[in-house]
Amino acid sequence: PIGSTDQDRIRHLTVALPPRYAARLFEAQEAGVTEQQLQELAAEALKEVYFQDNGHRAGSLEEVRFTDIEHVEFDL
Repeated sequence: PIGSTDQDRIRHLTVALPPRYAARLFEAQEAGVTEQQLQELAAEALKEVYFQDNGHRAGSLEEVRFTDIEHVEFDL
């Protein structure tokens, strides 16, 4: 529904990922995983941190997918 966590829309996010997710992303990148695998790891992290607010909302959310990505940037 419009305005819900499930709404399919463009989002502009600036999110600090917990160290465990950041480490997984950087380790995966160094290991040479595919872009798709990196997107899946990032989506998993954003599901918990952004959409579910570390367990405070959207508890029934099962999946987050990255589609039509315009820009993604990670740094320390």
